[in-house]
Amino acid sequence: ICCLSKAQAAQEVKDEDKLYRYKGVLYPRVPCPEENLKALESVEAREDDILLVAYPKCGFNWMVGVLRKIRAIETRSEPESRMSSLMEFLGPDMLQVLDRAPSPRLLGTHLHPDNIPASFYTKKTKMLVIFRNPKDTLVSFYHFSNNSLVLQSGLSWDTFFSQFLMGDVPWGSYFDHALAWEKRIDDASVMIVTYEELKQDLSEGVRQISSFLGFSLTDAQIQKISEDSTFKAMKESSAHSHGTLGSIFFRKGEVGDWRNHFTAEQSQEMDRAFSKQLAGTRLGARLHYQQHCQ
Repeated sequence: ICCLSKAQAAQEVKDEDKLYRYKGVLYPRVPCPEENLKALESVEAREDDILLVAYPKCGFNWMVGVLRKIRAIETRSEPESRMSSLMEFLGPDMLQVLDRAPSPRLLGTHLHPDNIPASFYTKKTKMLVIFRNPKDTLVSFYHFSNNSLVLQSGLSWDTFFSQFLMGDVPWGSYFDHALAWEKRIDDASVMIVTYEELKQDLSEGVRQISSFLGFSLTDAQIQKISEDSTFKAMKESSAHSHGTLGSIFFRKGEVGDWRNHFTAEQSQEMDRAFSKQLAGTRLGARLHYQQHCQ
């Protein structure tokens, strides 16, 4: 979630001071101070922006790679290799640079949809939203937190599990994010994809995403992007794209790794939470919870 310089700066911050609350939601202090969040509220979106949105550890970095490859074909240029900062990591000065950046801009965020700058909705900016089943999301978030210098590390599995279910983790409650996107699922400018769908058939995912963005790719181009964007391929190239943080961002990328971590009681507790919050919703159905989480 963060560039190396900010990770190094975070080493000087005590663990208990790494997170703070802004409007009731936890954020990491070093890459995402309050001044950034305040400045972000006045960002002016463009109609041809592409905004990638994901709750933490739902496949954000994977999709950044896919979108860059799609856009590179359309613009007849080489895909950018450097990692992309989340909008909330950009301070007021960098947001001014962003304002001068040429179109089309590829932007990203972990923010709750209600906290995304209002101009992205008024301009009907295309938003690609990626979700992942909550059990695997929790496992990935746990390992990332314990290996990230900008988040609280050293938390036990049981502690992190409880905090995740309470929504007491950076960027807030998984279920709050999901329910908020459920309300926007019919918005023509929003496309929701799931991690599990992309793992099952990446080529079809690339086809649907490129079509949603208004790009016309050939079957051969879609196949090439898919082959170059498997988790294995992205992990192998992560040293180039993410430097020494590559192994932290790209850990396993599996569906079902939660079975190596959850106790039977924890699995049932998450099942109850999912049933209470997302059962009967269209987004909940898209996650195929019964298939992947029981």
